[in-house]
Amino acid sequence: MEASTTASSFSEEGSQQQKASFDGWRFSNYFEYVQRKENNLTVKCTLCPGRKLLSTACNSTSNLKKHLQRQHGHIKLVAKRQSDMNEQPHKQQKLSFEHKVLPTSKSEINKLVASYVVEEMLPLSTVESLSFRKILCKIPIAGTDQPFSDRKTFAMYLDKCYAMMESELKKTFESTEYVSTTADIWNCHNKSYIGMTAHWIDPSNFHREKAALACKRIKGRHTTYDIVATEIEQVHSSYGLSEKVTATVTDNGSNFVKAFREYEPKPAAASDSEDEGSGEDEEVSFTDVQEVLSTEQEDPGHFTLPPHLRCASHTLNLISTVDIEKWLTVTNKTIYRSATAKCSALWTKASRSTVAAELVESLCGKKLMVPTVTRWNSFHNAVARITEISRPQLTTLCSQLGVRAFSEREYKFLVEYCTVTKPLTKALDRLQGENDCYYGNLLPTLESLMSKTLALRPGLSEMMANLPDVIVQAIKTRFASVLDSREGLLAAVTLPKFKMRWLREETRREALKNLLITECRASPLAAPHNEEHEVRPPQISPASSSSEDDFFVFEEEQDSGSFGPDREVMEYLKSGSEMGVLDNFPRIKNLSLKYNTAPASSAPVERLFSLGSLVLTPRRNRLGDKRFERLLLMRYNHYFDK
Repeated sequence: MEASTTASSFSEEGSQQQKASFDGWRFSNYFEYVQRKENNLTVKCTLCPGRKLLSTACNSTSNLKKHLQRQHGHIKLVAKRQSDMNEQPHKQQKLSFEHKVLPTSKSEINKLVASYVVEEMLPLSTVESLSFRKILCKIPIAGTDQPFSDRKTFAMYLDKCYAMMESELKKTFESTEYVSTTADIWNCHNKSYIGMTAHWIDPSNFHREKAALACKRIKGRHTTYDIVATEIEQVHSSYGLSEKVTATVTDNGSNFVKAFREYEPKPAAASDSEDEGSGEDEEVSFTDVQEVLSTEQEDPGHFTLPPHLRCASHTLNLISTVDIEKWLTVTNKTIYRSATAKCSALWTKASRSTVAAELVESLCGKKLMVPTVTRWNSFHNAVARITEISRPQLTTLCSQLGVRAFSEREYKFLVEYCTVTKPLTKALDRLQGENDCYYGNLLPTLESLMSKTLALRPGLSEMMANLPDVIVQAIKTRFASVLDSREGLLAAVTLPKFKMRWLREETRREALKNLLITECRASPLAAPHNEEHEVRPPQISPASSSSEDDFFVFEEEQDSGSFGPDREVMEYLKSGSEMGVLDNFPRIKNLSLKYNTAPASSAPVERLFSLGSLVLTPRRNRLGDKRFERLLLMRYNHYFDK
């Protein structure tokens, strides 16, 4: 509130000498502080011309009051606000980390609980745990309904979530033109399971997508090829993929190979021309329709399987284990067996004795790796870890562990073995990737592998001089059906990062370019969906409106934004190496999506089984087959995190 007064009112305030400071005086706004000297203050009057200097005591403003009364008594003075007089120095605001916790809906809590149990692969009885219930009790929930209190209710909720996930996958596959699958069989706790995963490419960003389709229990002999074929066809049919699967990738197991060979699509017999050429009348025969239909229903072999691709990583692993080992046992049998026997003795000591493991770590600064049969490249990695130890340290280690020391020739043998097989292991690891490993990576990887392996020959001793040639010959033998396959060539050339750069011979480049042009000519160009490229009826030019020019009516050239297949191929081969350039070449993009959908290996389904071993633990041996499959598929697909 503002207070006003005149200079004559100062006589009433003569008794207010107890004001402590100049700043607390209500008329201090008419003076400017200059300095303080001992017990006196020097100020300037803002009302006087030239701003006259005045002196007053620190604890008294009487001089200043008299000055205002004598010199400015005719002016109506306005005092400072009371809030400004009582204003305190600004203090730092205290930060508060407390926030109001809003209640969470029951549906959100249920989803979070399901996500926690499924993603961490916990038993369903977790929701009945007393400690887990205490945690839930601390979460404010909107309404009176409480989250799951027993495993039966929780299991019913998971069944609904699985049905929704299955429905969403089917909708995704309906809008996807090309899909590929992987399949394999897994044995665990005296049970057999067939697992399958699906893979496709998002046309908008060329990202690879994946999903687990099944991990079904197989009863009986899973080595029988017809059982394997029936299970694969049932999974494809359940998701509506029978006509969309471009290829199915499996390992080199005889049951899979025979299943796809027996149930591959049979080519139609071209006998129409012969029938037309024969002019003789044939006897008409009648057949019972009901008998034919019943026979087809009883025949289990009426279906066909998609094209079969063998796992490239598994094939390379066979080369690194079977083919190389076969050559070593023939040419370098003595040194190979003695060197590997000493390596096995080290691995046995380090894996079974804690004292030996501590000794290895103290002398070498690292632990030894032990090969595993089911893990690719494990033998090479284990031997490479031994060769990383210097020979003097390795000799000391062997003497302290009671193992025969490596001779100089044996140590050199192991070093050269790791050198020659290193490109093979790198190629194997590259091909078992998922995110960026298209099927078109296979042929360029094999070509690069063979060239890199042959380039190692000059630096090898007599022991290993022929091993690079053995590896290259094994690649050509085991991949004979792939190296010149039409699908593999088209998959590689339609990947912008490869195109034809991986081919060295000019004749092969020219043949591949002609193959791509042929495929583009046969490939239908997708009709554009925007109005800019819409095909319009012929337009009559304004210049032809006269009667003498009406006879000549032509279609105006439409700028469709596209060009012929030959020119499209030539422009594509000159374009960049990013996947996004495919948007400018619709025919080549369609071919790339078709032939690059399949992965180069069956590693994705192997990873499905790795997760399955974490779900189907010995403590959960009463878990039903259907419940196990649903929990595993939701975990692999990360359904609750999407």
